[in-house]
Amino acid sequence: MPLKSVTESFAKVIHGLKVGHLTDRVIQRSKRMVLDALGVGLLGTSTEVFHKVSGYSKIHSMDFDDTWYPATHPSGPVLPVLMALSEALPPSPKYSGLDLLLAFNVGIEVQGRLLRFSKEAYDIPKRFHPPSVVGTLGSAAAASKFLGLSVTECQEALAIAVSYAGAPMANAATQTKPLHVGNAARHGLEAAFLAMLGLQGNKQVLDLETGFGAFYANYSPKVLPDLDSHTWLLDKQDVAFKRFPAHLATHWVADTAASLRRHLVSDKAPLPIDRIERIVLRIPDVQYVNRPFPSSEHEARHSFQYVACATLLDGAITVPAFHKHQINRPQVRQLLGKVELEHPRDNLPNFNSLYCEMSVALKDGAVFTERSDTFYGHWRKPLSQKDLQEKFRANSCRTLSCHAVERLIETVGNLEDLEDCSVLTTLLKEPSPPKIASKSIYHLTVPSYNLSCGLTTSK
Repeated sequence: MPLKSVTESFAKVIHGLKVGHLTDRVIQRSKRMVLDALGVGLLGTSTEVFHKVSGYSKIHSMDFDDTWYPATHPSGPVLPVLMALSEALPPSPKYSGLDLLLAFNVGIEVQGRLLRFSKEAYDIPKRFHPPSVVGTLGSAAAASKFLGLSVTECQEALAIAVSYAGAPMANAATQTKPLHVGNAARHGLEAAFLAMLGLQGNKQVLDLETGFGAFYANYSPKVLPDLDSHTWLLDKQDVAFKRFPAHLATHWVADTAASLRRHLVSDKAPLPIDRIERIVLRIPDVQYVNRPFPSSEHEARHSFQYVACATLLDGAITVPAFHKHQINRPQVRQLLGKVELEHPRDNLPNFNSLYCEMSVALKDGAVFTERSDTFYGHWRKPLSQKDLQEKFRANSCRTLSCHAVERLIETVGNLEDLEDCSVLTTLLKEPSPPKIASKSIYHLTVPSYNLSCGLTTSK
């Protein structure tokens, strides 16, 4: 008999999916997501606010984590929950790498399915930060799967998680934004625990406009297919991996600016700032990434203008590019004053279709124009495995020993063969290397992009 409840169909899929449902492509893609999330999480332990706020998300603390389509950061709300459970649960029975991958993908799948119930969710968000909404339910789903909850308990966990969900976009580009992802992970896990204790919610919560539909306009939920015909969204839609820690839309800008710079300078010559009359960026109208003169690292990570000017000036964006002394350089402020934004009607705020066109007009009348439709790291042009591993090394090299870094790369690469997934947390706890050992690689250049190892010990 067909299910009539969307919420019940989600609960049955969460409970019923097995390791055998995982495809080779989903396993490979999700392992890349795990490795990247671990790396940006290690880098995130260096942030000022992380040391002040226990609920701060290491993974999202620098906006360096993966991005999916429709728009959300899928890994940050899910992976920390599973890592914590793998460490906290009794050693017997052991949870394998496949157990972790299954629960991880259940959490990712739930987020993707929910996002597809509204046209609004396909565009860059304007009201709610998506990880705080779908991420909370993804966390609850992953925890429910890992803990072996019943169908009824899974359904209750989703209902409870909806009451924890939601954070406004007004806090984008502030120190509070990473709390959205940290809270999604924590609250989803708490929802699963409360469901285990028998707490009850509305069993139709995903079916109702007054339930999950409150977060999205044009909400049109659909019952999920049964397990016999289940297909994974990650099989069809890969994620984007960032080459530098900033809002995803700025990566089109950096790509375009790097191409333009080659028209303006040769070799390592400085940018002729005084010869530039104006800089025109033709990008989508995304208000929270329109920051003409950013004054903090978080604002700079959400500034089309800053990323354009920093790339023109330096040739590439690195992790230290968002330090305050870099943002406040006189050359940067001078360039920022020359930037104008245009919003072509065909350039929609959508990570699957947006583009960046950029023109630099010189005082002698010359005009140079470049355009980027897809940057390296986008799901249409994914990072190679080699470059993804180099990003991980750069992000973790001063927090972990070289031995632990390479062991983690190897372990995640063979996660489906791992008998005990708590090995991951053991490797993450290895002692930090001496500071002097990492000085020679403080600025690590990876093929096609630059990264920095600017980390401090996470103790």
